[in-house]
Amino acid sequence: MRTAEWQDYELLDTSRGERLERWGSVLLTRPDPQIIWDTPRRDPRWKQADAHYIRSSSGGGHWQMLHKVLPVWDIHWEGLTFRLKTMGFKHTGLFPEQAVNWKYAMQRIRSAGRPIQVLNLFGYTGAATLACLAAGASVCHVDASKGMVQWAKENAAASGLADRPVRWLVDDCTKFVQREHRRGHHYDAIIMDPPSYGRGPGGEVWKLEEQLYGLVSQCIPILSAKPLFFLLNSYTTGLSPAVMQYLLGVMLQPQFGGTVESGEIGLRVSSTGFTLPCGSTAIAYFG
Repeated sequence: MRTAEWQDYELLDTSRGERLERWGSVLLTRPDPQIIWDTPRRDPRWKQADAHYIRSSSGGGHWQMLHKVLPVWDIHWEGLTFRLKTMGFKHTGLFPEQAVNWKYAMQRIRSAGRPIQVLNLFGYTGAATLACLAAGASVCHVDASKGMVQWAKENAAASGLADRPVRWLVDDCTKFVQREHRRGHHYDAIIMDPPSYGRGPGGEVWKLEEQLYGLVSQCIPILSAKPLFFLLNSYTTGLSPAVMQYLLGVMLQPQFGGTVESGEIGLRVSSTGFTLPCGSTAIAYFG
């Protein structure tokens, strides 16, 4: 289990299908289907939450504001600033468990000893992009949502990285990769954090299990001759870490060699000391 380290975020407790979380000074309770235990809620902050996300029986849900929460507030990690919002579908615009992958990318880029070009596919609000920029890389950030790309730009500005070498692109990731191949463009590192299901800007349907192999295949020709790493993340329960490791291994090692590792990523629960699994990551690294 690879566990993220934070100061501004804390998973305080888990019980009865919900998380109690501290995002800076804001306390939120949100549902999590993996929390199947009904343990005592001894932490008094369960009753002090500023907002509670309530699921609807018909799908989706809504935020119940229990105290005043700013429309936008900031938290910080490793000198980066992330702007948060209470969004639909229980989200805040940040997946804190991914900090362990941001840290890995920063370390690899800083130790490379050469200029590094990174492609961040399904870049969302830009946390991985910011981490790579801060480490000295040039980044191409691609996401199908115009709103998410704009949010990523705002995070970059708040982090003092607006002038770093980055391209912000609203595009379907699969079509973008195909065009980059035709253009002869190459990247030293690829970060891929695809959704389980989604739609592109032109209504294109994305289903991870059906299309992941094809997308990874199309990424191979745009890797540089001496790539640094390929990082694949998934929240789809049907894709175990071992499956993702096998996928990257059989596709990348014949051409580039290197090593492939995988594992669950998670967040430490302060009340118990145990770790809540939050997804899976496979990393192929070279050199």
